[in-house]
Amino acid sequence: MLQDSNFRVPIAISFGAVAGALSRYYITLWFASRFSTAFPYATFLINITGCLAMGFFITLASERVMIIPLEVRLMVTTGFLGAYTTFSTYGLETNALWRDRSYSVATFYWAGSAILGVIAVQLGIILARSGK
Repeated sequence: MLQDSNFRVPIAISFGAVAGALSRYYITLWFASRFSTAFPYATFLINITGCLAMGFFITLASERVMIIPLEVRLMVTTGFLGAYTTFSTYGLETNALWRDRSYSVATFYWAGSAILGVIAVQLGIILARSGK
C-alpha cells in the first residue's frame, strides 16, 4: 500500500496541509495579540512569505535539487503552501504566464483575480445577507 503513489500523494498533501493551516492559524493569533487589527498584518506577511517560499522551493526543486520526490514536492507546494496561503499559487501561476510571454493573459489573471476576488467576497456577503 505504501508503494502505491495513489495512496502516498494524498497522504503527503494532507500532512503538508495540516502543517500549513496550523502555521497560518498560529501566526495569525500571534500577530493579533501583538499588533492592531486595523491592518491585516498576519495575512499580509503570510501571503508575502508564502510567495517567497513558493518561488524558492519551485526553483530549488526544478533547477537545483531535481531528486526531490514527487510526494515531497506536493507536500510542500500543494499541501503546506496551499493551506498556508493560496496567494502563493496565484503568484506562481501569474509568473508562469508572464514567463511564457502571455503578457495579456498574465495581466488579466493578475489584476482580474485580485479585483474580481474582492468583488466576489462582497457579492457573497450580499447574497448571505439577502436571506435574512
